[in-house]
Amino acid sequence: MRTIRDHSLISVTTAALFALMASVLPVHAQTAADAALNMANMLDGAGGGVSGDDLLAALEDAAEAGQPMAMWQLGTMYENGEGVDRDPVKAFGYFAQIANQHADTAPKGVEADIVAQSFVKVGDYYREGLPDAGIPADADRSHALLLHAATYFGDADAQYRVGLLYMSESDMGVNPLQSARWFSLAARKGHCPAQAQLGDLLFNGVEGIEAQPVEGLMWLVIAQQRCAATGDAAWIGELLNRAVSVAAPEQRTEAFALAESVAPQFAAF
Repeated sequence: MRTIRDHSLISVTTAALFALMASVLPVHAQTAADAALNMANMLDGAGGGVSGDDLLAALEDAAEAGQPMAMWQLGTMYENGEGVDRDPVKAFGYFAQIANQHADTAPKGVEADIVAQSFVKVGDYYREGLPDAGIPADADRSHALLLHAATYFGDADAQYRVGLLYMSESDMGVNPLQSARWFSLAARKGHCPAQAQLGDLLFNGVEGIEAQPVEGLMWLVIAQQRCAATGDAAWIGELLNRAVSVAAPEQRTEAFALAESVAPQFAAF
């Protein structure tokens, strides 16, 4: 339950928050999730002269007013324990509220990425279950939420995750063609783990997919470059090194040249 605060201060802070929301809405490559982070950074105690308690109160007021960016920021704060005690139940509640209230938001709208990622996060909670919130593990519901984010919103991370589901017998069942399809959709949006998975499938070939070593190696090179210094760098590097070690010299030359020409199109992602 909220404690009693100075309502005049909160109203001013909330008004500032709404103004900042308008000023940091995504433009070009910026996403609404980026904008939510920028909003928090601009209003933190050091940058905006607003205390942590007042920021939390302003975010809560904005969330109650139906602002998805405020709900998203609160969800990530409670999920990660940033500025508040970690509370998965509250995090789930905010993400679920976004998904429930904005499921039919325009897929190319300014807040579409936040809504899509909320579906992904709620799906993750259903995958593992959240007993404290009375949420049992439900793989089918998790898959349905992920597929909505992947199909309706075209979210690259969701598409990548669907591709992974088709690599597991215990999830959607092993189907390399479906995996390659979903990885390809995400890869062409600049998702580097998807680029690596697609490259590995194409390089080696699987049932229903003839090996295409040059294109596969090209995607692996691009993925390695784009995922450098991330948590995915190690396993992508292993896939690339393995492919390079068995590729013919002319295949390596052609693939690296293709990667150099194709990679710039992902610079904006």
